[in-house]
Parts: sequence; C-alpha cells; structure tokens
Amino acid sequence: MTAKKIIEEALSLPIEQRVLIADSLLKSLNMPNPAIDDKWTEVAKRRLQELRSGKVKVVPGDLVFDRALKRLNR
Repeated sequence: MTAKKIIEEALSLPIEQRVLIADSLLKSLNMPNPAIDDKWTEVAKRRLQELRSGKVKVVPGDLVFDRALKRLNR
C-alpha cells in the first residue's frame, strides 16, 4: 500500500481515530526520553517554586508577545 493510499484512507476515518493515528505517528518521530523528561520536570518544579515564593514576577503573555514583536520590528 502506498503512502498516498494510506493517507486517503486515514482521512476518511472519524476524527477520534485520525487523532490517534496522528499522535502515534508524531510520537514515533520524537521518541520520549525519560532522562530528558526528568530534567524538564526538575526545571518545571523549580520555576513553579520561584513563582510561588515571589522570587520571579509573572509577565502576562500578551505583554511578552508585544515586546518580542517590537524587538523584531526594529
């Protein structure tokens, strides 16, 4: 079966099944790495603690994007 035929058949499936296929294919391209996941978990926990303790300030997302766009447009 060709890739084109597989895609055509997949597109005819209900959305829930297409999501499952897409998710499976994406996972196969970017295999989970427990060591990297553990490092990101450490970073997330540290950042959450910094937020809760007041060590860092929250910046609204729209302000971040406004500042980034201004820098890019210079």
